[in-house]
Amino acid sequence: MIHTVVIPTNTDLHLLIPKDYVGKQIEVLLYPSDEVQEEKANKINTATLRGKLNLSDEQYKDFQQHAKELRGEWERDI
Repeated sequence: MIHTVVIPTNTDLHLLIPKDYVGKQIEVLLYPSDEVQEEKANKINTATLRGKLNLSDEQYKDFQQHAKELRGEWERDI
């Protein structure tokens, strides 16, 4: 695998493909790295949400029942 970062000076980018890659399917990704950093910053770590609802036993049972009913709707024909 080859990983490199470039700063283009125009709209053309020419790639030299290693000989052992010739005839193989290769993947080329092109994206500005600041977009990737921004996307990572916007992600929420869901593990930090565990226990944040602070539900009573009755509220928890109602919530679980509601979730079960919603999941049941996934299987229903529309």
